[in-house]
Amino acid sequence: MTSSLTLAPAPSSEAAENVRAEVREFLAAERDAGTFTTHVDTWLSGVDPAFSRRLGERGWLGMTWPEEYGGHERTAMERYAVTEELLAAGAPVAAHWIADRQSGPNLLRYGTEEQRRAILPRIAAGECFFVIGMSEPDSGSDLASIRTKATRTDGGDWVVNGAKVWTSNAHHSHYAIVLVRTGPPGEGPRGRHQGLSQLLVDLSSPGIAINPIRILDGGHHFNEVVFDDVLVPGDMLLGEEGAGWHQVTAELAFERSGPERFLSTYPLLAEFARRVADAGDAAALACLGRLSARLLALRQLSLRIAAALDRGELPDVPAALVKDVGTTFEADVVAEIRGVVDVPASLDSPDPLGRALAEAQLHAPGYTLRGGTNEILKGIVARGLGLR
Repeated sequence: MTSSLTLAPAPSSEAAENVRAEVREFLAAERDAGTFTTHVDTWLSGVDPAFSRRLGERGWLGMTWPEEYGGHERTAMERYAVTEELLAAGAPVAAHWIADRQSGPNLLRYGTEEQRRAILPRIAAGECFFVIGMSEPDSGSDLASIRTKATRTDGGDWVVNGAKVWTSNAHHSHYAIVLVRTGPPGEGPRGRHQGLSQLLVDLSSPGIAINPIRILDGGHHFNEVVFDDVLVPGDMLLGEEGAGWHQVTAELAFERSGPERFLSTYPLLAEFARRVADAGDAAALACLGRLSARLLALRQLSLRIAAALDRGELPDVPAALVKDVGTTFEADVVAEIRGVVDVPASLDSPDPLGRALAEAQLHAPGYTLRGGTNEILKGIVARGLGLR
């Protein structure tokens, strides 16, 4: 495993390009059938369980996992191609996104055999959805300061009390992987990392309240999840008791490095490109050139991280870098396009560029929150490079 910023080149793959063509054909048929329309930021806001099940039927969920757990033993590059095409199309992939991206790999790495066999095939089929239970009210980006607590019962089960926030689509999900304090912190600057564990929590359990946190356009995908004496079976501990910090660090490499960190606003950029390509507007063409160059550079870095994860490495520092520069890019797409087009941004606009611009603008405050704020990520990169 490595935290180095030096990554091997991502291999090209004929198989990846073949599956890319299959996904494009599928998406064209889905659009023609009217099952979805393109929107911005649909990996977080576009919940369609039926669409997720259709992806599962085609073998496009759990792609890299072992067949014995419902996977398909494809390469990370093949999965990356599928992911890119779904994001570029603005397809409604939010229902399965977290489960496929990080919860499943976390179960593969740390779960018991019983946990894997019970849950992973359902994720791969597009029938089981997960939420992230990390951030908490009043904790900001200081994950080590969490106060949600799990205490052992005499029978070996857990009782959970506390709250989590920014839990995307918890109201549509079946499970949460919840970071809890199961023991006291240790001494020294890293002592707070001790005594943390992860639990697999069934979100239908008694004592759980899911409260919506609405974004600027009134949309509901963020939530606060409150745990009030929630009983969790003892065999739903994920990994080792007290190893939660290490496990979360590994999980965040999957969360932060994918193409969704710079493609949330791609439908807006694509619509802008279609509009200006033949218009001859020098300022708009220069804007398109700048954004395209940045997008290509981000894609190369993200591809190399996907290849490193495929090799079993843990590129946590490069993943933080992708998330930092990627979400900065997403916000810049909105700002730069607004500066060169004379199109009102409105969700009700008959102009697809105006609608995409409004969606991207209203979702923009969340880009740098989810997965860690840019300030936190810059600190991770600086420490990884020995700068602080």
